[in-house]
Amino acid sequence: MRLIWTALVVVAVLAAGAPTAAPARAGGSSTGPAANAVARAQSASHVRGLTLTITPNPSVTAQPVSLTGRLSGSGVGGRRIVLWHRLTGERRFRPVRAVYTTPQGRYTLTQRAGQTIHNGAWYAQAQGRRSRVVSQRVQAVMTIADDNPVQQPGQPVRFSITVAPRHAGERVLLAQVVGPNAVHAIARVRLDGASHATVVQRFTAQGAMRIRAQLPGGRRNARSISPTVLVTVGYGIHQIKHIVVIMQENRSFDSYFGTYPGADGIPPGACAVDPATGQCVAPYHDTNDRNTGGPHGAAAAVADINGGKMDGFIGQAEQGRRCTTNDPSCSVCTTPGATGCLDVMGYHNAHELPNYWQYARNYVLQDHMFEPNASWSLPQHLYMVSEWSARCARTGDPASCANALQSPALTPDVAPPGSRPPDYPWTDMTYLLHGAGVSWGYYVFAGGEPDCANDASVTCSAPGQNAKTPGIWNPLPYFDTVRQDKQLGNIQSLKNFYVAAQNGSLPAVSWINPNNKVSEHPPGLVSAGQTYTTSLINAIMNGPDWSSTAIMLSWDDWGGFYDHVVPPTVDPNGYGLRVPGMVISPYAKTGAIDHQILSHDAYNKLIEDDFLAGQRLDPARDGRPDPRPDVRENVSGLGDLTNDFDFSQKPRPPMLLPAHPPPGM
Repeated sequence: MRLIWTALVVVAVLAAGAPTAAPARAGGSSTGPAANAVARAQSASHVRGLTLTITPNPSVTAQPVSLTGRLSGSGVGGRRIVLWHRLTGERRFRPVRAVYTTPQGRYTLTQRAGQTIHNGAWYAQAQGRRSRVVSQRVQAVMTIADDNPVQQPGQPVRFSITVAPRHAGERVLLAQVVGPNAVHAIARVRLDGASHATVVQRFTAQGAMRIRAQLPGGRRNARSISPTVLVTVGYGIHQIKHIVVIMQENRSFDSYFGTYPGADGIPPGACAVDPATGQCVAPYHDTNDRNTGGPHGAAAAVADINGGKMDGFIGQAEQGRRCTTNDPSCSVCTTPGATGCLDVMGYHNAHELPNYWQYARNYVLQDHMFEPNASWSLPQHLYMVSEWSARCARTGDPASCANALQSPALTPDVAPPGSRPPDYPWTDMTYLLHGAGVSWGYYVFAGGEPDCANDASVTCSAPGQNAKTPGIWNPLPYFDTVRQDKQLGNIQSLKNFYVAAQNGSLPAVSWINPNNKVSEHPPGLVSAGQTYTTSLINAIMNGPDWSSTAIMLSWDDWGGFYDHVVPPTVDPNGYGLRVPGMVISPYAKTGAIDHQILSHDAYNKLIEDDFLAGQRLDPARDGRPDPRPDVRENVSGLGDLTNDFDFSQKPRPPMLLPAHPPPGM
């Protein structure tokens, strides 16, 4: 296979606006006003230099390539640039195509996917100038597939490898990924005439292994690497190939499961003081579909906990009154002592939450799941993907970061007008996943954003949110590692998740976040959130990946609603107040209640144990030091989510529930 050449048509180049000169007679020369105009235009130009850049480089056979550059000097607009190319090993360059400069002297040539498939070199030529020669490295497209991703020790696994363009007769390496930039060689195999190879291996050590194929660099192509496949030997957590974190909004455990049988629910005699009346108000059954909740920033967390009395909820709702409902510091409680102020003491049960309670009855309910930070949504989402919330003094410098429980650098949707975009230079989970070749996706539901700046509010206007609009629910675009690893494309629309679930192509790790209508963040309807969550779970259960998936369902913070359990203190940031949590999986225990102390940190711990051989977001070990106060996954007392599974059982069939259920019992 070779470069697909585009014919070069040689044409005369005239200065912009100059008339076309008559062709010269045989044996003669061009004369007259037109020719003189051309000569004057050419003499008026003064070219100083010509540049050439190839992007990306190295490139991949199956992707387009852009050749860009600039002709510098005066009179450089409308000039003809000829691009020359040769393959590695060839002696002579050949002209490929001519393009013309913009008025500023810039030019671009785009090679479509598949036009350039081998290593080579380029240079540009114009006005008697030549750019430097730029080497282009082109990677082959490699695929690898296995026929038995889960097997017992000693069972054979057949790997099929293909390489394009053809590299018949060359050897490829089958290797295990053991670190961000390290592999362990397993076997070397020669490609057949169709550029295909098959190799059978038997593994005896139990655990999960990420396997890939590699083509050594050579004259025709640069070093090329296939995507990884996950092979699991033996039973245990590694039978889980897909972890899906569904994060909803603003509910305490007692507000959803405070009367669930067997759980650590609302105790007899529980109440919270209403400062307006002096009365201690008991939790009550709230049948309303729309709730108001209360403030839930860092100050509200301290006030709600009230030194362990757990009785500040009504007072916080009442203190948010004197403003309009669209102000970020508002509460809908406008009259202290009124019924609306007592909304934070309401709880729901199976009547309003039939599907949520049905999931709890059939899978695992966690009754000591705590928000990782005692604060609002942006810090919680930073913890969800990075195990820290910080503010940094210098762009790109993790060492300049300092702890920020309430006020990390704000995303543009909630920052004051004119503020600079935030920079999060500390290490996040995607850095570890990318380094180990583990796939991930961060899915955002298009629509209004489901929270307000600092969550001192109860209601607020909903700024627009989608997969391309960063916000407090989508902080990953501002992490340096995501940009540096070129992983921004993994942050995508929720519709892509439904497609992946249907096709059986879920990434290893998925985070899913809602919009305002389905988030359950007041004033969003409880029923709308339950319907949306049910649709997600049904999509997974209906897909090919259900048998190897674990769903983690939780709510990001307590939303100002009453809860009676005093949160443990593990460091200056948390834990925050208790929230509902569930594990839904074909391997989950049936109808179990997990009483372990947990936080959302346990999700990252499970991801690390399943896919990263126990590697942690540890600045002393991950190669990117930062001054975070601790390694949250290693905090003493944090429970182990593997206790919520029974891997000796056969995968349980899906339990599909109606998206719009009737009231439960």
